[in-house]
Amino acid sequence: MQQKTGSITRRNLGRLAGGLAATTLAAPALAQGGGALRVGLMLPFSGTFAALGENIAAAVDLHLQERGGKMGGRAIEIIRLDDESNPANAVQNVNRLLGRDKAEVLIGTVHSGVVMALVQASRERGVPLIIPNAGNVAATRSLCARTVFRSSFSNWQPAYGMGLALGKQGVKRAVWVTWDYAAGSESGEGFRDGLKAGGAELVKELKLPFPETNFQPLLAQIPDLKVDVVGAFFAGGGAVQFVRDYAASGLKDKIPLCGSGFLTEGTLGGQGAAAEGIRTALHYGDGLDNPKNKTFRDAFKQKTGREADVYAVQGYDAAQMLGIGLDGAKGDPAAEAAWAGAIEKARIDSPRGAFTLSPSHNPVQNIYLREAKGGQNVVIGIAAEALADPGTGCKMS
Repeated sequence: MQQKTGSITRRNLGRLAGGLAATTLAAPALAQGGGALRVGLMLPFSGTFAALGENIAAAVDLHLQERGGKMGGRAIEIIRLDDESNPANAVQNVNRLLGRDKAEVLIGTVHSGVVMALVQASRERGVPLIIPNAGNVAATRSLCARTVFRSSFSNWQPAYGMGLALGKQGVKRAVWVTWDYAAGSESGEGFRDGLKAGGAELVKELKLPFPETNFQPLLAQIPDLKVDVVGAFFAGGGAVQFVRDYAASGLKDKIPLCGSGFLTEGTLGGQGAAAEGIRTALHYGDGLDNPKNKTFRDAFKQKTGREADVYAVQGYDAAQMLGIGLDGAKGDPAAEAAWAGAIEKARIDSPRGAFTLSPSHNPVQNIYLREAKGGQNVVIGIAAEALADPGTGCKMS
């Protein structure tokens, strides 16, 4: 289900709007007084996605600490704003950051409906934006811009990797099950394209309205489809319920269940034994063996008391990209060519493995094949190596 975010114009961006209070968190080495560069960090800090927002924010702060609180020779001041994952408030929240709070750079957000207000502002005002989660494909396809970068993924990428891996394993027929909304449909497109590239076929898509969780009518249709595998995109509580219902229906022992990584990301505790053995594809997973990942996970655990997850990785890499851009622009985010050019040429040393940016500014990254084992999404291989989103319709201005 796609939600409208409203329209941003140059005129209303210049006005202040009422909205959520912002809190200012200074990095430890922040110089007091003038000269600090203000970064608007717009994320959900309450509601369903609060834990995601907090992990992204903590990882941003972690990298800033590693750099001594400075980027491009300037002290960095972080302005946190809770967007509550509410598209209805997105425009006024962006107005607040760019108006009263005088943010010069934006980082945000988790919810795809909310992020479109940030994308519009970046396109129309030339304000640098780094997206640390929201995967809607338009941000780095038809609405791409020189000032808009993503440190996460497009919805298409993980599902493409899953479909490609299945095709290479000899699967011939598959069905896709999801909610009827943008993320599910865009992931379904990736799954279909990956299957096709691997020599397999998506025979049907089964959908139900978001956020309904009565999966029984869909599950009842699967046996008659004569498929080799069931692919799915659900997240959060919906993913917990779907995986448990799939096992309870008796299908798990007959037709393997797989999907985009968010089917089991952060949900294994609630899914329990029902998730055991499910394979998913994502750009991060448990047990990735590289020095950067180990160092990052140890530092994040020491800082927060929590284990790092894909959201923390995306936040950390958003901060890395910000630093690279500001170094290239000598601390002036208005120097668009220098700021963007530095990130475009960069190789990001990420806990997920090093990645570069595609021409449309989406990560070119490994999509890992993972298997749910003992409460972890254990990496068992690479589903798609150095995968770029197609960037369809992107025309950089």
